[in-house]
This record gives sequence, C-alpha cells and structure tokens, in this order.
Amino acid sequence: MDRSGGAVMAWNVFRFCTALRGLGSIMILLVLCIVGLTYYAVVIANYGPTLFNGGLDSFTAFTVLVLFHALLAMLLWSYFSVVLTDPGGVPPNWKPDIDDERGDADPLLESAYIGSVVASNQLNVLGDAANQGVRYCRKCNRFKPPRCHHCSVCGRCILKMDHHCVWVVNCVGALNYKYFLLFLFYAFLETTLVTLSLLSYFIMFFTDGEIPGTPATLATSFVTFVLNLAFALSIMGFLIMHILLVVANTTTIEAYEKKTTPKWHFDIGRKKNFEQVFGINRRYWFIPAYSEEDLRQMPALQGFEYPTKPDTEALQQL
Repeated sequence: MDRSGGAVMAWNVFRFCTALRGLGSIMILLVLCIVGLTYYAVVIANYGPTLFNGGLDSFTAFTVLVLFHALLAMLLWSYFSVVLTDPGGVPPNWKPDIDDERGDADPLLESAYIGSVVASNQLNVLGDAANQGVRYCRKCNRFKPPRCHHCSVCGRCILKMDHHCVWVVNCVGALNYKYFLLFLFYAFLETTLVTLSLLSYFIMFFTDGEIPGTPATLATSFVTFVLNLAFALSIMGFLIMHILLVVANTTTIEAYEKKTTPKWHFDIGRKKNFEQVFGINRRYWFIPAYSEEDLRQMPALQGFEYPTKPDTEALQQL
C-alpha cells in the first residue's frame, strides 16, 4: 500500500480553513452590509416611497414591505442564533459508559479497558452502531461521543458536527444545526422575495424609456437584484442538500464517510429523523428555539445519545 497516498487521504481538508479564524466579525459585518444594501434598495429607494401613491401600488408596496420585514426578522434571529450558540463540545471529564453484561464494571477494570483502547488506537469513525467501539480523539486527547468529529478550525471536537461555516463564523453541530437550517430557509425566502420585487426595476435598466429615480437608486436596485438572485439560487441547492441529509439522519461529514458503511443504523424513519433536529413540538419548528419539553424528553437534541434502528425496532415489538 502506498503510504504517501494514505497520508493524503488522512489529511484533514478543514486545515484549509485554519486561516479563517482571524476573519471573525468581518464575515458577520459582510452579511450585515448585504442586508443593509438590500434594505436600502427595497424599503428606502423603491417600495417605501411607493407606499403613499395610493391604489394598487400602495397595496403592493404594503404587502412587499410586510413580508420583507417579517422574513428579515426571522432571518436575523436564525442567523445570530447560529453565530452565538455553541454547537456542542465534549465535557473535559466525559467518558463512554462501559457496558458489562455481568453487572457494574469494576472501576479498576474499566480504567484498564479504557487505557488499552487508547493505547491500541481502536478508533471507530462510524462503525456499526449496534457494536460501536470506544472512539478517541488524538488531537484533543479525549473520548468522542457517537457522531462527534474534530474541527481543525475550532480546535476541538464538535457534537454531531456537520461542517464549519465561514458565513456564521462557527461550527454547525448538534446544538445549532436546526438554527442553521432555519437560517437557510428564511434566507432563501427573503432573497427570492427581493429578487421578484426588484425584477421590474432590473428590466427598466435595459429599456429605452424614461426611468424613475436617480441613477444611484437604479444602480443600487440593479446590484441588489443580481446579488439576491445569485444567493437565492445557491441557497436553494444548499437547502435541498440539507433537507436530504435531515431525512436520512446524517450530516455532511457522515454522508461522505458512510459510503464505506454497508448499513446506516441512525436512520430511524423520516419523521423521527426530522424530529431529532427540529423536536416534537410543532410550534417550535419554524423558530430558532426548542421547547423545554423537547429538551427534556429527547436526548438526541443534546448531542450525546442517538437512537438506532435496532433499538426502535425492539421498542415497537414490545
């Protein structure tokens, strides 16, 4: 076997992003600048003044402005929830439960077993969920819960890590994955609304007739239309991809790694897979928050324990 090839495969692609640690608030400022430009083009330059024209123009402007502000509020709420919410880390003293069929494990035997696991590097990345070994991170020198991965950008292990997102300057993991999906959802709706509302102004740019407004206003509307159209198309593809991941109860990292796994035991049905991300309480599905009942009754939302297919099938037979 070619050792150099194996080394290339084992190299962590996220090291490419290590330099992005210094961006920090710059990316957040960039997002806010795009939002500000869009707000100026839609509200101040175009539909705000039209609101007082009367008739159908006023009704259209009122509808656009109400939808725009409602979606913008949800977008910003979801966005800053992703930015400010810790995706989930492994506690310093966390260790896996050693299940002994003969009863409670002796502490000395348990320590010896854990030490042998670390020494022999018996590290399962995905493994068979029904026979999953102890997972250990060489970089953090800690044990890893199921579905946990190390992020080279954050420099720590993240619970149910999906990816490190440059736009939110944070990892997307167990505790903020729902917020990230809602951010994509509301960003897609908002950019689509802006694209449709500025379409007529974009067309005016190519007409020979007299164009209302100043050249600066028209240029701003043109740039805003192009930006939002590009974002709407890109976010749509990204959103579809993550919907498929949620339905299959997998993450971006796991979707790549499980290609070598014959059976994915975490897929417990579309409905239950969805609930593991969004919770059971439907009133909280479209807001970046969880009900206390969901947090109390669903361990999967905490990022340490996940039901598997054999477990659910056994419960159904009882």
